[in-house]
Amino acid sequence: MNSVGEACTDLKREYDQCFNRWFAEKFLKGDRSGDPCTESFRVYQRCVQKAIREKEIPVDGVDFMGPDKGSGKDRSFFSFNAS
Repeated sequence: MNSVGEACTDLKREYDQCFNRWFAEKFLKGDRSGDPCTESFRVYQRCVQKAIREKEIPVDGVDFMGPDKGSGKDRSFFSFNAS
């Protein structure tokens, strides 16, 4: 599946590949340590956020990606104040 922004599709594939590899090779075998895909996710997230702004897609109230690790508060994939 392509990303919401054409420029983000390769970044999405890179993240998906990283996540799927980690999930199959580590998580499913009981190794829940580490978070090797964080940086590729953040790069992809910023690209999607930019595409959403450029396309003026309304995302108010959308929060489905779960809590931000360690922050104690919920953070959305669409949180535009993310760095």
